[in-house]
Amino acid sequence: MELAAILLFARLRCCVRRSGFQSVSTFVHHRRGAPPEEPHVRRRHQSLSTTYEANWRRPMAAATPVENVAQIPVSLGFLRLIPTERMRLMARTLDAKGLTDRFAGWMAEQRWADVKQLFEFWIRGTDANGKPNKPDVKVYNYYLQANFLVGASSSELLDFVAQMDGFGVSPNTASFNLVLRAMHQAGETAAAEKLIERMIQIGKDYKEASPDEESYKLIVSLLFSDNRIDSAVNYIDLSMKSGYMLSTNAFIVCVRSCVNNGRLDALLSIMDRFKKMHKSKPFQPPWHVCTYIADVAMQSDKSELAYCAFEFMAKWMAGGETTRPALPSMDEGLVVSALATAGRMYNSKLLDCSWAVLKCSLRQHKAPAPESYLGKIYAHANMGNILKAFSTLHEFEAVYGNSEREDVEGLFSPFYSLNPLVIACTKKGFTTLDAVFEGLYHAHPHIKSIAAVNCIILGCANMWDADRAYRIFNSIDATFGLTPNIDSYNALICAFGKLKKTDDAVKVFDQFVALGVKPNIITYSQLIDAHLIVHDLKAALATINSMIGAGYEPSKEILKKVRRRCIREMDYKSDDQVDSLARKFNIRMGTEVRRDMLFNPQSDKDE
Repeated sequence: MELAAILLFARLRCCVRRSGFQSVSTFVHHRRGAPPEEPHVRRRHQSLSTTYEANWRRPMAAATPVENVAQIPVSLGFLRLIPTERMRLMARTLDAKGLTDRFAGWMAEQRWADVKQLFEFWIRGTDANGKPNKPDVKVYNYYLQANFLVGASSSELLDFVAQMDGFGVSPNTASFNLVLRAMHQAGETAAAEKLIERMIQIGKDYKEASPDEESYKLIVSLLFSDNRIDSAVNYIDLSMKSGYMLSTNAFIVCVRSCVNNGRLDALLSIMDRFKKMHKSKPFQPPWHVCTYIADVAMQSDKSELAYCAFEFMAKWMAGGETTRPALPSMDEGLVVSALATAGRMYNSKLLDCSWAVLKCSLRQHKAPAPESYLGKIYAHANMGNILKAFSTLHEFEAVYGNSEREDVEGLFSPFYSLNPLVIACTKKGFTTLDAVFEGLYHAHPHIKSIAAVNCIILGCANMWDADRAYRIFNSIDATFGLTPNIDSYNALICAFGKLKKTDDAVKVFDQFVALGVKPNIITYSQLIDAHLIVHDLKAALATINSMIGAGYEPSKEILKKVRRRCIREMDYKSDDQVDSLARKFNIRMGTEVRRDMLFNPQSDKDE
């Protein structure tokens, strides 16, 4: 008996030594340290040192497969099993709760094939009581998800869902959503629509299977991708009735589909629905999507859609102080386009909203650009809100009136930048002109400005009423307490020139020159026109010479008007002077063949 024990001990000692283990006695008188190495043992370790050092983190990596198996302790024999047998053994030992926990860990590790294989072994087994294993819906959904992630088709997933009844499990929303995701990836629009309708019908009796937010997101984005916009809008309505809001990605697909198919009306109806739902469940499209919608809407003159986009941008601005990262500054070019669209389509809401977004975007660090002010003035003028246009003009003057810009005179000139406001003042003739003047007279002082009065004077000139223009000119100082500027005198010269009152126009010119007011190129242009109306070519050429002496170059338009009058009057000497001026300033005058055909139709017939 003792001999058998000694032999068994010797065998175990060999196994331990071969496995690399060292036995240490727990008795005090047997405790010892590591024995000193013998010379031949040291040489053996030195021959394996290279392999060991290269694999110091995983010493078994350098060994052969046979050596690896030999080094596994006998107590870990479970690991020697091939994967299939290991799965079979695991399926026998796990209950439903343990299987759920194991699936959760494997899904996080992306071991989808293992989840699928283990479930298939487990479902064929029995529990501790000898009854067949029965999965719950959570375990089965793990199985469905694993099949989806390994690339199963939607038809295969539908078969798996149909087999749930055989296990006494009812599919829930998550089960159907996995099938919808497969259909979404494959672009199976018709099948997905049938499935969502089936979910709606089942959900009437079994709430756990009714569509949720993800279900509606998948079907809506799939329908928009297939350009079935009307059907997608119906499902958006169903989603909102259920208390769900469209996701950002689905909304981007919606915008792209509506724009590509020219269905901006459908996009407007969807955004109106979002605004109605904003109080209960806020929805905020991304900033760049809002700007894109506004740009597309203004190109198509859809002012209501542009207003919706700017309204969402205003909500972004309202929370912009706490948004991180900070919102980008508003593109003023987009605001100018919005102001022009508002004036064209008579949409005051778009005008006010776009201007408010611009002011909030600038954060009071700088003033809006002149183009923005002019766009707002044009919009008010076109909509007939002349007093609001004058109020904006007064603010514009306060900001840029004393600016050092080179074009500051042109910004407030009724002949150039403010000409649309002049036209609006005479839209209905003298009725509008008198109403505008009376409104400006009784208005608040912050509306009154010299630029506004100049627009009224030029409006009188366009109505060929020099007397009315002169009376308003005199009221600049007497009534409004303002000082006339060069544009005031230019508008009065224009009024006198149109009615062939050239002498009065020249008197006005001499008067303000004597007061120290410097004439500009518009002044000389109006004087030249006044002289040409009365066929006084010499005075017109003399005015051109005075303009050149003042440092201004005659434009091509001025020289062509003078040459045209020379030809009609057959004053070839003056015509030669015009040609000389054109050569001096390198102006290509061109020919007047087409215009001559209108004035000499008989000569054309003779030829």
